[in-house]
Amino acid sequence: MLSVGMLGLCCVAVHAAPVPVILDTDLGDDIDDTWALCQALGDPRMDVKLIVTASHNTPLKARLVGKILEKIGRTDIPLGIGKKTEEASINQAAWLGDYTLDKYPGKVHEDGVGAMIDLIRSQPAGHFKLCAIGPLPNLEEALKRAPDIADKTDVTLMAGSVRIGYNGKPTPDPEWNVVCNIPAAKAVFAAPWKITIAPLDVCGTLRLEGEDYLKVKNSDASRARAVIENYDAWKNRGQYAEDSSSILFDTTAVELLVADSLMAVETLNLVVDDKGVTVVDDAKGRPVRCAMGWKDEKAFKQALIGFLTKP
Repeated sequence: MLSVGMLGLCCVAVHAAPVPVILDTDLGDDIDDTWALCQALGDPRMDVKLIVTASHNTPLKARLVGKILEKIGRTDIPLGIGKKTEEASINQAAWLGDYTLDKYPGKVHEDGVGAMIDLIRSQPAGHFKLCAIGPLPNLEEALKRAPDIADKTDVTLMAGSVRIGYNGKPTPDPEWNVVCNIPAAKAVFAAPWKITIAPLDVCGTLRLEGEDYLKVKNSDASRARAVIENYDAWKNRGQYAEDSSSILFDTTAVELLVADSLMAVETLNLVVDDKGVTVVDDAKGRPVRCAMGWKDEKAFKQALIGFLTKP
């Protein structure tokens, strides 16, 4: 029997037009970005129009995204190289091998931030939804170049820690996507667009385990294969059980792009402090829609499995 949450998900998938999405991702660091990318590409409620690599060695990350897109047959999606912040390796280098962007048959934008701005400006306000699941230097740079984009798109982030920290700790932590680049996070949170976040409160313990994980691991679907191959090649794979994913932070933000019915959402006045903590401050904060917990976590997991494993 389907839960109410799953029924809602199915109805949206059947009846609503897909939402045009721009995805800003630091894929190549934590493996959850790979899960989230393949989730987005398997979710019929969304239509990914551009993927931009974020933070650190963005050209190298773009090679990884390109290889994943080629593996799953989605080279119709343009790829943008985001603002490079430093030379760094990636944690999925073993899977990337010698793949280069010269091999990618789709469109590659050397200036990914510019491509993001141009795409947002190309349509009326509200047409695109912008989702950032990594640190935020690309969004900061986009706002510097084109502050008008804040009036043309909403933004959904995997970012922050409001009441709950890592691994369910009952106090907030400086969450990575914020603390990695605090000035960028402050700029994004201060901009006048509507913000929705998936903080650690909702995503900090989310993983697939046991039979749920094995449904993905044993699937022949191209998105599932891309996820599992990258997970097995991921530098930190040995820290997790054979029948378990790592924590899938970013998948919750992707879900929030199109629906919030499975999560408990509150509007809170938030500000990013100098330590990189997202603090509730009714005097200085700005309204942010925050997913603070689950209404139906099981339904979300089953939907995620479906998005990854359907042919």
